[in-house]
Amino acid sequence: MLSWADRFSIFCLLDNNSYNFSEPAFECILAVGAHRSVAIGSSNAFEKLKEFYDASPSWIFGHIGYNLESLPQFTIGADDNIEFPPGFFFEPEVILQLENEKLTIMASAGEANKIYNEILAITVRPLQKCERTIKITAGINEEKYIQIVNALKNHIRRGDCYEINFCQRFFSDHAIINPIHTYVKLAQTSPMPFAALYKLNDNYCICASPERYLKKTGNKIISQPMKGTSKRNSVDAGEDESNKNYLLQSNKERSENVMVVDLVRNDLSKICTEGSVIVEELFGVYSFPHVHQMTSTISGFMRNDLHWTQALSATFPMGSMTGAPKQRVMELIAQYEQNGRGLFSGSIGYVTPDADFDFNVVIRSIFYNSKAKQLSFYAGSGITFHSDPLREYEECKLKTNAIIEVLSN
Repeated sequence: MLSWADRFSIFCLLDNNSYNFSEPAFECILAVGAHRSVAIGSSNAFEKLKEFYDASPSWIFGHIGYNLESLPQFTIGADDNIEFPPGFFFEPEVILQLENEKLTIMASAGEANKIYNEILAITVRPLQKCERTIKITAGINEEKYIQIVNALKNHIRRGDCYEINFCQRFFSDHAIINPIHTYVKLAQTSPMPFAALYKLNDNYCICASPERYLKKTGNKIISQPMKGTSKRNSVDAGEDESNKNYLLQSNKERSENVMVVDLVRNDLSKICTEGSVIVEELFGVYSFPHVHQMTSTISGFMRNDLHWTQALSATFPMGSMTGAPKQRVMELIAQYEQNGRGLFSGSIGYVTPDADFDFNVVIRSIFYNSKAKQLSFYAGSGITFHSDPLREYEECKLKTNAIIEVLSN
């Protein structure tokens, strides 16, 4: 399906990789081509998205970048050179949905059989090792990283903020990869419940995200922020269990998680009926191939007088990728990060004709411009009063292990 979809300038694959805890609506869905589309940017972004959707309520897919209208305008770093617009949504020409080994093709009359036969006719080449070594460069070195984290801890001591998500960029300027093969390898190495492969013209986002930003079903809204990471050990089961229990026992990890829970509760209270916002699960620990992650689930019931886009505008960017208080830490992110984030720590997702939606958090992702041969990825961690700068640096390296493994092969 992906080889067939890659002939189009736009497509979006969303895949839960058979994880059931995330309450997926389907196993995977692939949206291809565009009947119509809208780019949204620095002013009235969500109002433009509302007008686009309301003109013809239908399935739409797309992304919201971190650098949308709510971003402070004094960032010292340039945006990532993988040129996704700040926001973009499209109504697809074709939707392929897989559920319980059943493929449903939503297309114009008479097209479904043609599309199915075209997919079957494609010869899929076996995955091959990349012929050229991809040289990865870190945007900042370990010494500079530690200096910045210590500076951020000084802001916390002064009371400027409680917790801040600080991210660093890794890049390669002359990278040659096959985005389809790279996505398949990443899905094999690190299958995740909010994985995505998203193409917009020459740009690709190859995403192995474990985190949901926001989901709406009827009038129920849920958010599942992740804060707290520890390493898996595939050899020693005892040590692996100890690493998992560390998340529940660590004051630093628990305080980091509870701060983002409070932030999300506050965001949801702006759009939900009074008294409906609850924490369904606090400090849930979930295991993935490379890491254990602490995840909490917050839910509420959205007010009937609000449009679905107002749920996004009230909560974006997500608290797990900013910190608390949100506006102040976004100013500090703009001050201390060396590059703009672009699509990283934004969101990819879909909206249905009934105004339900599901959006991920774009982390653990490779960004690639196939024309310019530019590649980048990011990693970050939550900095608190208790943070050890070297441990935070090692956590960032842990989060990039799957990507580096894939690019090395």
